[in-house]
Amino acid sequence: MGAAMTRNPAALQIGPWLKNGALRSLLVIAIVLVLKAASDLLIPIAVALVLTFVLTTPVRTLRRYGVPEALGAAVVVATLLSCTVLMGVALSGPAAQWWERAPSTMAQLTAQFDRFRASLPFIGTPQPPLPQTGRSRAQAERNAANTPDPVKEHLATEGVALTRAVIGKVFAFSISAAATVILLYFLLASEHWVVTRSIEAIPRRRSRALLLAGLRCAQREIGRFVASLALINVGVSIATYAAMIWLGLPNPLLWGVVAGVLNFIPYIGPLLTMGLLLLAGMLTYDSAAAMIAPPAMFFLIHAIESNVITPWFVGRRLSLSPVAVFLSVMFWGWAWGIAGAMLAVPALVGLRSVCKRQRRLKLLCAYLEGSYQPVPSLRSLLRPRRKANPAS
Repeated sequence: MGAAMTRNPAALQIGPWLKNGALRSLLVIAIVLVLKAASDLLIPIAVALVLTFVLTTPVRTLRRYGVPEALGAAVVVATLLSCTVLMGVALSGPAAQWWERAPSTMAQLTAQFDRFRASLPFIGTPQPPLPQTGRSRAQAERNAANTPDPVKEHLATEGVALTRAVIGKVFAFSISAAATVILLYFLLASEHWVVTRSIEAIPRRRSRALLLAGLRCAQREIGRFVASLALINVGVSIATYAAMIWLGLPNPLLWGVVAGVLNFIPYIGPLLTMGLLLLAGMLTYDSAAAMIAPPAMFFLIHAIESNVITPWFVGRRLSLSPVAVFLSVMFWGWAWGIAGAMLAVPALVGLRSVCKRQRRLKLLCAYLEGSYQPVPSLRSLLRPRRKANPAS
């Protein structure tokens, strides 16, 4: 019986297994847990795939002019690395200045935190009443100064752990970045070969056409969206750089680049930028109005970008539902951290491209689409449809 089942491929069908709702739910949970557990392996692959969708066009253009794909991929990757290195060199000076100011900055923040904590009841360190006599009072002040503060000891311990964690993260990031660059080169150099072999493995001609059309559509939409978002964020960087120069904030180039990079993360990135600018304003200026000016200026820039420039530049074709974008950022940020939050929107664009070509996923595609199209009223949806009169 086992030999008969092995010889008959039709007997080994997994379709009935996937029709079970409980098994489908377990499969989804297993996929989510695998995405969470294997983040160190999957993040470089996902980043390389998104960059491949963006950088495939220049490699194809070079191939049309007779440049082999291996050489064209090397040129594109080398250009990307050169731009990244030049940006890092340009930002190394301002970053080093802020790093040198870190001890004094932490001292200022600790002093402000102590003053704030001492003003709150039940939180500040209790101070015993000091005697009125001179010698006893001096001795009591020395004893109070020598009394250990548990909050400060906890902060010192956490600082050592934070330094160790930062060093580990930098090492892991270096390995992931190297793996991403190597994988990106191989994907760009063999993109045409991989697509050809994948299409060749499908027996039906219609299925081949659907797969190729869906793949090209996903590549086109993801590449266009990421390229458009990159151009918009360059404009945000330039506007933030000019605004910080006008306000007199030190190292405006650093804040411009930080604003442009964090703007790739919807919702969370602009909030982080405003928090960092508020911290920089508190450490630079004395008046409250001057402290609030840098984050307020960036808030104005972000409001213009998100409400005017992005809808006009990206267009309705690439628009997504704000609810879907927020949920995607939450999920991928939980699974993969900052890298997942940056990849959330491109992943959503690719999912929408797949849903457009699957009839069973039309409802999901409707939830992913932007809200620019007019929606019918609920009363019109509840009305009975009139049957068409048969042709006489």
